[in-house]
Amino acid sequence: MNFERENPDTILKRIFTIKKEQHQGQLKIFFGYAAGVGKTYAMLKAAHEMKCHGIDVVIGYIEPHARPETTALIEGLEQLPTHVIEHKGITLQEFDLDAALTRKPQLLLVDELAHTNSVEARHVKRYQDIQELLKAGIDVYTTVNVQHIESLKDLVASITGVIVRERIPDYFFDEANQVTLVDIEPIDLLERLNEGKIYQQLQAEKAVLNFFQLENLVALRELALRRTADRVHYVAEKTKSKIKDQLNAGEHILVCLSSSPSNEKIIRNAARMANAFKGHFTALFVETPSFSNWTENNKARLRKNMRLAEQLGATIEKVHGTDVAFQISEFARYTSVTKVVIGRSNTQRSFLHIKKSFTEQLTLLAPNLDIYVIPDQQTKPYKAKKEAKVKFSFALVDLVKMGVILALTTIVGFLFQELEFSDTNIINMYILGVLITAILIANRLISILMAALSVIAFNFFFTDPMYSLTARESSYQVTFVIMFITAFSIGTLASKLRRQAQVSAETAYRTKILLETNQLLQQATSSEAILNTTAKQLAKLLNRQIVYYPTIENELVQPNIVLNKETYCDTTELLTERELAVATWVFKNNKHAGASTNTLSSAKCLYLAVRTNLNVYGVIGIPLNQSETLDTFENNLVLSILGECALALEREYFIRMREEAVSQAKNEQLRANLLRAISHDLRTPLTTISGNANILLSSSNHIDENTKIRLYEDIYDDAKWLINLVENLLSITRIEEGTMQINMKAELIEEVIEEALKHINRKGIEHIIKVEESENLIMAKLDSRLIIQVLINLIDNAIKYTPIGSEIVISTNKIDNWIVVEVADNGNGIDTVAKERLFEMFYTVNQGIADSRRGMGIGLALCKSIIQAHGGTLTVHDRSPSGTIFRFTLQTQEVDL
Repeated sequence: MNFERENPDTILKRIFTIKKEQHQGQLKIFFGYAAGVGKTYAMLKAAHEMKCHGIDVVIGYIEPHARPETTALIEGLEQLPTHVIEHKGITLQEFDLDAALTRKPQLLLVDELAHTNSVEARHVKRYQDIQELLKAGIDVYTTVNVQHIESLKDLVASITGVIVRERIPDYFFDEANQVTLVDIEPIDLLERLNEGKIYQQLQAEKAVLNFFQLENLVALRELALRRTADRVHYVAEKTKSKIKDQLNAGEHILVCLSSSPSNEKIIRNAARMANAFKGHFTALFVETPSFSNWTENNKARLRKNMRLAEQLGATIEKVHGTDVAFQISEFARYTSVTKVVIGRSNTQRSFLHIKKSFTEQLTLLAPNLDIYVIPDQQTKPYKAKKEAKVKFSFALVDLVKMGVILALTTIVGFLFQELEFSDTNIINMYILGVLITAILIANRLISILMAALSVIAFNFFFTDPMYSLTARESSYQVTFVIMFITAFSIGTLASKLRRQAQVSAETAYRTKILLETNQLLQQATSSEAILNTTAKQLAKLLNRQIVYYPTIENELVQPNIVLNKETYCDTTELLTERELAVATWVFKNNKHAGASTNTLSSAKCLYLAVRTNLNVYGVIGIPLNQSETLDTFENNLVLSILGECALALEREYFIRMREEAVSQAKNEQLRANLLRAISHDLRTPLTTISGNANILLSSSNHIDENTKIRLYEDIYDDAKWLINLVENLLSITRIEEGTMQINMKAELIEEVIEEALKHINRKGIEHIIKVEESENLIMAKLDSRLIIQVLINLIDNAIKYTPIGSEIVISTNKIDNWIVVEVADNGNGIDTVAKERLFEMFYTVNQGIADSRRGMGIGLALCKSIIQAHGGTLTVHDRSPSGTIFRFTLQTQEVDL
């Protein structure tokens, strides 16, 4: 059977989605087309049904209605107290988000989804409150009308003539777990209104004049039904992982951003088009040189339009240039845009205006694009107001520079005249002076002034009659005009190139920081170093202080500040309890907050989570002044740097987890080996001890003295072997856990060897043991207790693995600042393969020597660890003509007498 393997990325995405849904609450929206259709009633009725099934249901906020049927359903349900706020002499009843989070029911009812919160609230909009509730794992029921959907604002305004101020993003509606359409016939709704079941009499009369007209209600009902169907289609498409990517994969919708009041309508139309075509959605702003002279109102309106486009799912892009139509066409060509949405406001054109319109220019530059023009006839004629007037001021330094250049060009002109060069060369020299002025001086007015003065200087100094502003030959009049136009054009072009060079340099600098950040993050080895590097790079990019909060054990710790020498900021305001609370909220909710956002906007910093998927590894704070926002390009770079930081922190986290897993596996392996070795190797000596002791106890009167002595010796040997084994086990355990304490001091090495020989195996009498002492007293820096254990293990090893009667020689020698100790035997030696693994844990060599107690293979490993802890080395060598030499080194210690 042929089948196609599913993409691993798709599987991972589905796993993350399931994991996210398991932690988040479920959202159900009761959706209607007008007030009074029964949304709140249906929500309360559904809540009672859930309560009957044992669900913990609590009312968070219900809009107070004078509707008996609705009010009756509130009874029997627990209701949280509202948050009372005094605002401009008016008492407001607001939803208490913190009380809901503290109570944390299974299901919470929150009416009026599109409500705008008071200034004191944590979030600007109520839907943001609900997002936090869902993040906390609380299920939410809520209500909303069709006129509050963001993308439908213009359609609703065209139907009813009313602009709705409170709106929710389309994605919040579309991504709800359930949407229940509460519907009623418009005629029945009007009857309810006339009967006073919706509003009181005064409110009802006003409603009839606005929304509650039959044709309006019919149109709104149709709009609600269509929007519900669109969401059903969205959910169906979302479940199709492969087909969704293939359908309309080539559609790319581009909308042009501007500060025009009608740009909001254009953005909403483009968003609906992108949803209809299931294509990519991009919003582009072309920044021209005149942008620096824009008024604050225009800049604020542009930022508002950018936020709207981003809220509707667009990717914000920005390019620089002087020709807006050309920049849009080039961007569309390079990014494979298929459709461009632009606006055509009711702009008045003068009678003599011969320049092609923007739409005509774009059509000529991009004939293959589908261009959609959104008319806006209802808006008053929009005249682009002149930006902030440029002050005609000249810096003294610029005037001096211009004067010097003009003087130098005139001097060169006199030199050309002496050399009898033609006037053309002198004119070219003045044009060159204008070009140099435009390159050196940013003020464009200086370039224009330089062009005019160059014409005047040429006329005054080099035309007949000399030193006069008149010219005898009429042809010079044309020459002056051409000279000025040429100089002016060259100066203007140089100014544009200078501006373009500045933009290119700025872009190159920011790109350099991004690449540099990637390299530095790869070199950082700890989470603290990664966050510190990221903060320093952001400080360089934004030219301001950066606050960063590391995390330890999934909790934020004391913040650090990276200072910028070029700017000053009072850091005490950035480290207050309020700022810490905002950063903590960002860490727990995995969302942006603080300055320039709709959440805790009174904070001094914009706080961004350093995150990957559902994990947050830290929080970055960027100080912003009131009403200040990050530039679009800067914001994209900041998010890119934070993404790189998050990946580096995730990589460091996984490396640390892997190391811990390896260490844990190693400890588990060590524990398993110890248990296996102990269970096997302790059984024989313990059985021997218990058996011999039983013989002595049960038949002591029938055993001769020689047999008793032999049994006592066997018990002693086995007990001594167990003592050495336990000592080795304790030592190797302390080494593995890193708890071994080494108390080194100056000791005579001969005395240490002498003490070790007192504790060797009793069978040592069957071998010839010699000690070759050095002629001089040798002092070593060591822990005598541990070195004695090393010598006992090496000597017992030689006794165990060499035939009876073999010679064992212990020698010491001093070489430079090291003491070399050797334990040599003349046994059968060790083969090469065994030497390579001799110091490994639990490795034993089978030499064919009969012994009732098999070694566990930890003695030599322990010896090597002890010697290395002393700063020395332990090695094994062959002895000529036969045998083995174990050699270890220790540091010498001089004693002051």
